[in-house]
Amino acid sequence: MTTPLPKPIIDLTGITKSFGTFQALKGIDATINEGEFFSLLGPSGCGKTTLLRMIAGFETPSSGTIMIGGRNMAGVPANRRPTNMVFQSYAIFPHLSVAENVGYGLKARKMPRAEIAREVERALNMVDLGGLGARAAHELSGGQRQRVALARALVMKPKVVLLDEPLSALDKKLRDQMQIELRQLQQKLGITFILVTHDQEEALTMSDRIAVMFEGRIAQLATPEELYRRPVDRRVASFIGVMNFLDARATGPINGHLALDIPALGSIALPSAQIPEGLDPGRLNSIGIRPEMLTILFDGNEQAEQVARGEVTGTAYYGDMTYYSVRLPGHAEDVTISMRNTAGRSIVPAGSTVPVGWGAESIVLFQ
Repeated sequence: MTTPLPKPIIDLTGITKSFGTFQALKGIDATINEGEFFSLLGPSGCGKTTLLRMIAGFETPSSGTIMIGGRNMAGVPANRRPTNMVFQSYAIFPHLSVAENVGYGLKARKMPRAEIAREVERALNMVDLGGLGARAAHELSGGQRQRVALARALVMKPKVVLLDEPLSALDKKLRDQMQIELRQLQQKLGITFILVTHDQEEALTMSDRIAVMFEGRIAQLATPEELYRRPVDRRVASFIGVMNFLDARATGPINGHLALDIPALGSIALPSAQIPEGLDPGRLNSIGIRPEMLTILFDGNEQAEQVARGEVTGTAYYGDMTYYSVRLPGHAEDVTISMRNTAGRSIVPAGSTVPVGWGAESIVLFQ
């Protein structure tokens, strides 16, 4: 059986936005699919919130087209769009009860009171707040306020839920919990969620696809795995997780492979399938390798495709993991190596010389 092609729900074409002389968005093109958890990820000021507000109808593009459900949104106000937004501050009315907050939009639509009560309870049950409708909003915890804001969006039955950094005010443990709950709820409902965040871990954990933005442009739009494993350039690689950058140069093709000289690690023949489309080997000047793709070979019996030797200059113990700073020959900066703390594995002290294992598959090329 063939897998059905994803059906677009939002099409963004040539979106620009200027505030006076400042150009916040510089030609955004993207398609977001039905039932997708889609994230806009980037540093502060990159334009991600401006783009979200345009989809919502709170901002108007300077140029370009926003289509939602096949309809051009030009001139369509926010309250007429099939979207609803959960704000960073939650925007909960403290003088109203939980039920009154959730049902506020339905009341504005002049829906009958009994029907409002049914829909509000249904929405509260979705976010595990069933039976708490009578509670005062100011009595809620941070996580409960976040759920109320989400229920207020869901009760309007939108096609798209827009999330403007909704977890940023929560402590780490609660934020991690809410990430899982939000993702599970989105999958259960099958509604398109669009999340704005500057938190790379949050985007990787929750998303089907991520658009990484810098300075008003999308640098790369891909799945979390593709972004992490095959970033298109050093800037994306640096923003998504930790990446070690090492000098490298191509020394020529060998039987369909690209011969690389990496002074800190050695020489290797890279399969042609790992060479990004459009990359000019003659302009290659560095490679990237993730900390977990370098391995300290604790036991002399451990095997690796390639082995280099380095000196441990520092350690950072995180309980389940230890991060090592290792000086490799021919490289000015220490590289980071992450190792899981398994039973019986001791921490290697600074000053130790260690064998470092690595392989061709872990290498990302940059120019």
